[in-house]
Amino acid sequence: MRLGLHIPQTTWEGGAPRLGPLLGEVVEAAEAAGFDAIAVADHVWLHPIIGGPIGNHLESYTTLGYIAARTNRVRLLALATAASCRPAGLLAKMVTTLDVLSGGRAMLGIGSGDYQEEADGLGLPFPPAARDRFDLLEETVQACLEMWAGERGSEAPFAGKHVRLGRALNVPQSLSRPHPPILIAGSGERRTLPLVARYGDACNIRPSPEIPRQLDLLRRLCEDEAEISTQSRRLRPTPSMSARTGPRPTRLWNGCSGWPGWGSRPCWLGGRC
Repeated sequence: MRLGLHIPQTTWEGGAPRLGPLLGEVVEAAEAAGFDAIAVADHVWLHPIIGGPIGNHLESYTTLGYIAARTNRVRLLALATAASCRPAGLLAKMVTTLDVLSGGRAMLGIGSGDYQEEADGLGLPFPPAARDRFDLLEETVQACLEMWAGERGSEAPFAGKHVRLGRALNVPQSLSRPHPPILIAGSGERRTLPLVARYGDACNIRPSPEIPRQLDLLRRLCEDEAEISTQSRRLRPTPSMSARTGPRPTRLWNGCSGWPGWGSRPCWLGGRC
């Protein structure tokens, strides 16, 4: 089993003056302990489900750049970027930059978004209708793939209902080929899992007794996409779990490595370090 460490909040002892040094210690310890990836939450306010909005919360891609400089091996991603928060071309460029400067370790973690209050508070776009947010999510992924095509992007225009690129030019191109792996977050069976089957390299399914049934549905959706020979084997189902890691991530790794039934499946642990 491969484990990813998710850092959902940074309201830690010592406050802002200690955030940089402590975050560096956490990610270095996580990599040394054997974690396969490190993710940070992509919000600008602390999410209410973990006590927000009042609490320390760092911007995700700036934070991932810092983590890249403190690590050498782990994959890096935001879990997960709301598609409406950044223009698609800019998002592709940000993930590409992270990928290049980290030596090919970036992933795109993306979802439809669920925190309208932070968007309203800081003036960020947030379509009120869920249907529009999912349409925007799909078009954003399509535009990113245009940016990651070939040696410098497709250089073609992209015109969707919500996303427009005049010229999909991306230089330097990502080191991860054919593109940085794409994780589409969520467990929705009507819109999210079909998008995973169509575009995803990984998914992020909420822990519940429904996981086996949802994975079976995802397998069938991959077959419907006529990619059973590649996509269904390539997809990485990544259930999310929470654990209080304390100062010793190695203990967490050793404890999880014996969980029955997981085999080599990756799993995200939302650690409170």
